[in-house]
Amino acid sequence: MSLTRFEDDQVPDEEAPFLPSQEVPPDSNPIRTPLPTAQICILLTAWLADSILSHSISPYLNQLVRELPEVGGDARKVGYYTGIIVRLTFLIERDLHQTTRQTSIRYAADAATSLQWNRLSDHVGRKPILLSSLVGTTLSILLFGLSRSFWALALSRCLHGAMRGYSGVIKSMIAELTDETNVARGFSMPPVAWSLGYVIGPLIGGGLSRPQDRWPHIFSHPFWADYPYFLPCLVAATFTCLSFVITALYLEETINLRPSKKLQHARRNSDTPQEEASDSADLNEPEKPPPLRSVLTKPVVVTLINYAMLAFLEAVVMSYIPLVWSTPVEYGGLGLSPASIGLWLSLYGGMGGFFQLSFFSHFVSRFGSRRVFVFSIASCAVIYAIFPFENLAVVAGGGPNMAVWMLIILQLASLCIFDMGYCTMNMYVSSAAPNKRSLGAIYGLSHLVNSVLSVVGPGADLLFAFSLTHNILGGKLAYVVLLGVVGVTLGFSTQLPKNTWARREE
Repeated sequence: MSLTRFEDDQVPDEEAPFLPSQEVPPDSNPIRTPLPTAQICILLTAWLADSILSHSISPYLNQLVRELPEVGGDARKVGYYTGIIVRLTFLIERDLHQTTRQTSIRYAADAATSLQWNRLSDHVGRKPILLSSLVGTTLSILLFGLSRSFWALALSRCLHGAMRGYSGVIKSMIAELTDETNVARGFSMPPVAWSLGYVIGPLIGGGLSRPQDRWPHIFSHPFWADYPYFLPCLVAATFTCLSFVITALYLEETINLRPSKKLQHARRNSDTPQEEASDSADLNEPEKPPPLRSVLTKPVVVTLINYAMLAFLEAVVMSYIPLVWSTPVEYGGLGLSPASIGLWLSLYGGMGGFFQLSFFSHFVSRFGSRRVFVFSIASCAVIYAIFPFENLAVVAGGGPNMAVWMLIILQLASLCIFDMGYCTMNMYVSSAAPNKRSLGAIYGLSHLVNSVLSVVGPGADLLFAFSLTHNILGGKLAYVVLLGVVGVTLGFSTQLPKNTWARREE
């Protein structure tokens, strides 16, 4: 992917990106570059492995915590200790398509690590960071299975989060492997891998925990009685190790870290610094990562603002769905059981990846990037507006009924549309980068902004409780305020170009 060249009488726009435009006019029919499917699938093995690892602990986490010495089997303490473990994990890293989000601590620590990982990838390459992260996450899940105290569990999850530095790296590599004709399809693929892990992970965790109870003849060694949850951790780690091997053998680096042999020869034979500089310009010397401050151009800032608003709205949605659905009917909720909520969210997890892969790139080609982003934000308004109608349907029907189920399906379908906003923002981020070697920093910044705003998002639970406690607008003040936030976000979206950022030359 070459840089845009300027003629002698042209003056570059300091705020415009140096990467070729990602713009694809919706009314055009460009010849599509074949998607580098093999390389992207290799990247997605890492995403799939991490999704399996992340979701495999959920079926047995509460039972594991109940058996800890600190808990002593007291069921009343399980939620407290489990919440700390989950939040400590969220403290370090934030999952793009995590469908069971918890509150803020994990997001806060993610802001302290994600930028460093992605910035480092601009200097040492994407592949070394990806491989290092796979090693770290493998060790973290093995330590989790061998932990016999509360703090050992918590520290192992923190290690997982701290070493999971490849989320932004994978997005940077997808941006570098695609161009303006196939970038939308490239970014529609990661949600599929994450959703597949959302299905496989719980099966591993639920089916292989406490194997000495299920298959006593095979797992008769005392080790399995002392560490009853190590087997699912070992199987999950196997997927990560497999991803490491595939990545190490077959993944190609996407950034040029060394000058070409031709350029090195020209340097050795150059007589003056001026001649060396001229040779460097002509022989395509590898770009150097720019200083972080120079990355904050207008396109980057506008993109990050919209990314932040998207992250806030999503954090609120994913916090409100289990909150409102589990709240008693007399207090404005649906009174659903945890099992019912989990079933519906699992359905959403399967729907989401399929929807992105099947429709996202077509929507971008037909309507343009900004319109797709606006659609996704508008769908968030639908999600908020449905909550009070669900409660009314439950009250009118004397309990859950077909009308409630239809409203829930509409809500989850709107959530699938809302998820397109993230794929769209990834396209805007890649097209706003000043040059290729700044992609890691840009995605690190987007991840940081995403995490910081996600810290604030679950705080909207307090607004929900305040609305109910003081019966403001019939307990619906929270929904009115959030609809106002949607309107503000739609206002910010007008600053985005129609089809991602394009170079403006004078």
